[in-house]
Order: sequence, then C-alpha cells, then structure tokens
Amino acid sequence: MTTATAGKVHPAPRPMSKEERKVIFASSLGTVFEWYDFYLYGSLAAIIASHFFSAVNPTAAFIFALMAFAAGFAVRPFGAIVFGRLGDMVGRKHTFLITILIMGASTFLVGILPSYDTIGMTAPILLIVLRLAQGLALGGEYGGAATYVAEHAPHGKRGAYTSWIQTTATLGLFLSLLVILGVRTAVGEEAFKVWGWRIPFLVSVVLLGVSVWIRLQLNESPAFKRMKEEGKTSKAPIKESFGQWANLKIVLLALFGLTAGQAVVWYTGQFYALFFMTQTLKVDNNLANILIAVSLLIGTPFFVIFGTLSDKIGRKVIIMAGCLIAALTYFPVFKAITHYANPALEAAQATAPVTVYADPGKCSFQFNPVGTSAFTSSCDVVKSFLAKNSVNYKNEIAPAGSVAKVKIGSTEINSFEGGALPAAEFKAASAKLDKELTEAIRAAGYPASADKSKMNNVMVVLLLTYLVILVTMVYGPIAAMLVELFPTKIRYTSMSLPYHIGNGWFGGFLPTVAFAVVATTGNIYDGLWYPIIIAVMTLVIGTLFIKDTRHVDIHQ
Repeated sequence: MTTATAGKVHPAPRPMSKEERKVIFASSLGTVFEWYDFYLYGSLAAIIASHFFSAVNPTAAFIFALMAFAAGFAVRPFGAIVFGRLGDMVGRKHTFLITILIMGASTFLVGILPSYDTIGMTAPILLIVLRLAQGLALGGEYGGAATYVAEHAPHGKRGAYTSWIQTTATLGLFLSLLVILGVRTAVGEEAFKVWGWRIPFLVSVVLLGVSVWIRLQLNESPAFKRMKEEGKTSKAPIKESFGQWANLKIVLLALFGLTAGQAVVWYTGQFYALFFMTQTLKVDNNLANILIAVSLLIGTPFFVIFGTLSDKIGRKVIIMAGCLIAALTYFPVFKAITHYANPALEAAQATAPVTVYADPGKCSFQFNPVGTSAFTSSCDVVKSFLAKNSVNYKNEIAPAGSVAKVKIGSTEINSFEGGALPAAEFKAASAKLDKELTEAIRAAGYPASADKSKMNNVMVVLLLTYLVILVTMVYGPIAAMLVELFPTKIRYTSMSLPYHIGNGWFGGFLPTVAFAVVATTGNIYDGLWYPIIIAVMTLVIGTLFIKDTRHVDIHQ
C-alpha cells in the first residue's frame, strides 16, 4: 500500500526499524542531557544568587540570577545561526557532537567556579560567560536533533518520531529535579546551600561521556547525505534563509505564528509553575520539586500522543488549540494552585487588604538586568518587600514628593527615602522597615511559608499535570511542523532561528518579566498576562496565515 503527496508516491507507514529506534534514542538521550544541564541553573537560581550575586540585597540578587539564566536564552538564536549554518554545510551529525561538548564542559565548570566571596566580581562575570556558552550550544542542538530524526522518519510518521525529541526537554527538567532532590536529601539542606548544589553540575561530566559515545555511533541523515552526494548543499545557508523574502516570510510566520506561543505555554506550564510554587507561594523546595516531577511523569507520554495524533489530524490544529486553552484558563488554574498549595495566603489576601500610597514619580519598574540602577526610593523599597513576600497590594496615588507608606489592614507604616543615605544607614533603615513590615503582615495572616499540613497535594499535582498537558499540545507536534516548513538544504538554519528566538527570548525571559510585572502592579497573578498575550498573538497569526504541513515531502 502507498500514499501520495503532491503527485509523489510514498510507501505506507510501517513499523519503526531497529536503525530508526537507534537514531531516536541516541538523539533524544543527548538532548535530555543538554536540557538537564540547562535546567540545573534555573532550578537552583535562588542558591546561585546567594553565591555569585551576594554584593546586592536578596531581591536584587534573585533578579540578577534570573537575568544570568536568561542570558543563556538570549544568545540561543545566535547559536542557531552559527551551528545551523554549520549543520547545513557540513552535516547534522558532526554539528550536534560539537554542541554537546560545549554544553557539557560549560556545565561542569559551573560546578567548580569560585563564588563572589572568593574572587569578587570575576565570579558573576565568569558565570555569565558559561551561561552564554551553554545558550550558544543549545541554540545549535535542537535544530540538529529534530532535523536528524525527521529526515530518518518515514512519511506519515514524522510527528510520532520527532515527538520523542520533544519529550527530552521535560525529561531533562525531570532528571535535574530528581538529582537535586537526591543530593539535597543525602547531604542535608544546609550543606546543600553551602556546597552540595555543585554536585549536580559536577556529575554531568559522566552523562556527557555517555552521550558523546552514543552519538559517535550515528550515521549522517539520509536526506543530507543524498543532497551532499548530488552536490546540492547550500553554499550560503544564512543568506538563503534570511536574505530571500520567500523564505524569510516563512521564518517570521514560524516565529510569531508558532514558536512564540508554544514557548510561553511551555515555560508557563513547567518552569514558571515551579517558580510560582517556590518563590510566590513559598512551598518547600523539595516538596515543590516532587510535585512538579510527579506531574511531569504523568504528563510526558502526551508528547508522543499529540505528536502521533498530528500525523492524523494535522499539527496546526493541535498547537492552536493548546494556545487557546492556555490563554483562557491560566488565571483560574494558578488561583486554584494558590488555593490548594497555600490557603493561608489566599485567606490573607481576602481578609487583610494591603495598599501602597506613593508618588508615582518615585515608583520604578524594577527590572534592571545590567545593575546600573539602585531602587532606593520610598516607593521601590516597600514594593520590593511586598513582592518578595507575595503580598498583593493596591496602588494609590499620593501627593508629589511625599514619602510612600503602606497600609496593612488597619496598620500604617511609613517607608523612607534611601537615595541620599550612605550604604550603612540605608542598610540599617531597610532592616528596621523590613522588621516592621514583617511583623505587620504576619499579624495580618500572611504566612512565611506554605503549611504542608494544609496543602492538598493531590489537587496541586492534578493542576500541574493539566499545565503539562497544555505544554504537550503545543510542543509535541512542533518539531515536525518546523522541519516540514523548510527545504532540506537550509532546513537546519531556517528552523533553528525562529525556534530559538521563540523559546530563547519569548519563553526564556518569562520568569524575569513576570517577576518585574508582579512587583510593579502588586498582584501575584499579573505576570500571567505576558504568556496570555503572546499565546493569543500566536493563535491569531497561526490560524490566519500558516497552513498545515503534515503532507509535505521533506526530501527536497
């Protein structure tokens, strides 16, 4: 039996061969390792902040740590261009051997990097350099693995085959959470914060060795090999990909109509969910990691389910449905997570309203990636405290030039202007204000942490699993769709750039942007507007301007 596509006859879908299983396993295992490396940093951002950004206050340190994490995402598109060009000119196999070596070495070096207390400002600089190297390598990894697997897959099975690559990001996060949890349990929380956090980075060198050995067993993809034998490889893949409008238009549509929305749904459902649990709801780190890990374990098979389904009903309809459902349900789902994970916080927000009275001219948008600004106004000081302690508040305009004050229930507390104060006096004034505010919010019922005995872990896992399933809807089919959008000779370069701008920029900056939005507006849920707006944008553009691709012949 055969099938036809655009006049070309294809063999009917058949069972997966031994060689194809080897290709999928080898590509996926290496990619799991790369994602494991990348997510270690994100999972340990708070601890890393204390070691490498200890010169600033804890809130600023955490923001800087998030920005260092985001730096790795920022350079991913450049890695996509560099390694995509190499992959289209030299080959898929050799290129993602290089990326995994760079990734592994960078991760190992983070584990032995001296802290700020040892070498001063050199420590955060070196940390950011290693994050940039990781981001560049990951920028070249995904496109190579997805292209390699898709070009081995038979017609009618590309969604199913590439969906295994899609599981690797989730499995990498799952593995990183398990390793962190295991080390934390083995050495104890105090030791983990001091030195144990380095162990997950150091043990990655073993995974690197295994991954490289497996990838060395692979052959070049048949589509690229045939194209190279026929002398049809691109001499200038970057120029052909982005210098010709016919292809550049597809790149832009792939970015805004596919990967941007996919990215924010992905990061909201997995990474921001963990961030929200630990930083906003103050759930114990170990418990939060366990709950996320269980939800990932339950939800991961849906990557393959939706990837396989996309071979039957189309990629586009599944991806667009995921964006739509996410945009409609994020607010109620995250409010439900608060209800079941930290009911005391929910109750305090309802019964003890907080209001900040401040001159708007003295209130900053507290987003400072390069550390050039000091947020020392009376408004910024109190908003920083409230955001760090997950206290919702309303903003009221005070007379120009007045000192900001906070009203918690019936208690009013005045802030202070710190701009002209010497460092020692500012530190003392901050400590005094923090003490007053802490006593007031605790008296009003705002908890210091989530009470484990009051948590409904089953419901939290169900809600987190729902978020993961939304991730699988948008992410499971997208590798096959991106591969099918572009011709073989410039496929690696063309698909990698929109994927990594979408995931590296739109997705990677989500925690940082959301944190800054919450600190400004005073609502712990307002950070969700960012992924919702991007998801709706992708839904509109993708629905109107992108055609489904499952019947495309990719061997051209």
